[in-house]
Amino acid sequence: MEEPSFWDDPVLATKKSSELKSIESDEELCESLEESLDNIKTLIEMAEEAQDLSLLPEVEQEASAFESKVEAVQMKKLLSGEYDRDNAILSLHAGAGGTEACDWTQMLFRMYSRYAESHGYTVTVLDSLDGDEAGIKSITFEVSGENAYGYLKSEHGVHRLVRISPFNANGKRQTSFASCDVMPDIEEDVDVEINDDDLRIDTYRSSGAGGQHINKTSSAIRITHLPTGIVVQCQNERSQHMNKDKAMQMLKARLYLLQQQENKEKESQIRGDVTDNAFGSQIRSYVLQPYKMVKDLRTDEETSNANAVLDGDLDRFIFAYLKDQAGQD
Repeated sequence: MEEPSFWDDPVLATKKSSELKSIESDEELCESLEESLDNIKTLIEMAEEAQDLSLLPEVEQEASAFESKVEAVQMKKLLSGEYDRDNAILSLHAGAGGTEACDWTQMLFRMYSRYAESHGYTVTVLDSLDGDEAGIKSITFEVSGENAYGYLKSEHGVHRLVRISPFNANGKRQTSFASCDVMPDIEEDVDVEINDDDLRIDTYRSSGAGGQHINKTSSAIRITHLPTGIVVQCQNERSQHMNKDKAMQMLKARLYLLQQQENKEKESQIRGDVTDNAFGSQIRSYVLQPYKMVKDLRTDEETSNANAVLDGDLDRFIFAYLKDQAGQD
């Protein structure tokens, strides 16, 4: 980085700077672990020498904090995918159920926003469509930060909610579904061939906030890949050109992931053992009535603290998924 020519290649320089930041973060975490362990040992020695049991709660508190830091290290070590370090782009879509499903989609967006906030990530909405009465029909947003995709790739699939519907005058229990699609924000050009004849590109007027310029011009872009039916949209950028570039970047990432999935399925058929869930399958249930429980159907990880999960406490589910995938590999 001290070389005069370091910033001649801004893309490479930014990548190297990010790598340095990651190494420094790892070093700080290791030093923090050593300090925590020393504190625990000192407290135990003091308690033993003085025969003072009143120090036990402090020891337990330090041990709990140490355990959380160790778990964070373990989670990070499980990230070995090619694009795990990249930002993540999530798309939420309400399933059948009208207003109830749209409200559930909005709850999921809030959950992921809270998760991002608690981990120092930033959230940028790329495209959104409000529900007819309440909630969100669909929303695409980017979560930016180190390893965002590596962690959030675990959220891909269908999420199921069971609760007393606030939109039902009879107070009946209702089940709602929303799908979550996750892909990495791949900055470099991936090896995916796209024929221009296979694309349908539509422009439309942005519906979200963004000032007079966005609202008065048809700058939003929707690209449909006809052979696969994949649709990507972007309305966040100020110009149609920028929205198109971002949408094409998202399409390439989606096609690349689809290609990887197809290759994996072929390998699984050769081995005679298919362990991964199919695309779009239900991955997690959130039950708020008649009892509270959130259960991941892939790993059997569960908790009765549904409110904490909906407030973004997803680490236990993400860690369980990463451990499960590492075991399969």
